[in-house]
Amino acid sequence: MSKIKFHVTKGDTVKIIAGNDKGKTGKVLEVNRAKYRAVVEGANMVTKHVKPSATSPEGGIQETEASIHLSNLMVIDPSNGEATRVGRKKNAEGRLQRYSKKSGEHITNNG
Repeated sequence: MSKIKFHVTKGDTVKIIAGNDKGKTGKVLEVNRAKYRAVVEGANMVTKHVKPSATSPEGGIQETEASIHLSNLMVIDPSNGEATRVGRKKNAEGRLQRYSKKSGEHITNNG
């Protein structure tokens, strides 16, 4: 079984293009491959009621990031800072590497 390749990976800086947080940018903290969703730092904040426990003795209401569907995210091009579509082409070693369709430069994963 082949592994599905997504345009977004952990550590990428992305722009949200749809939903309540449209226009915001943030770093991808994790990608859920089974559900096609990603958690973006500081975006899609939800409140969660937490019971008192050893880790949080106070309990109460905490704000945390919820996941966003991958179709609502675009990768930010590192060279010019604009949202771009992502393609794949072979690099010098013959391995597939992501590149920006806008500038043509390779996108390095820094996560």
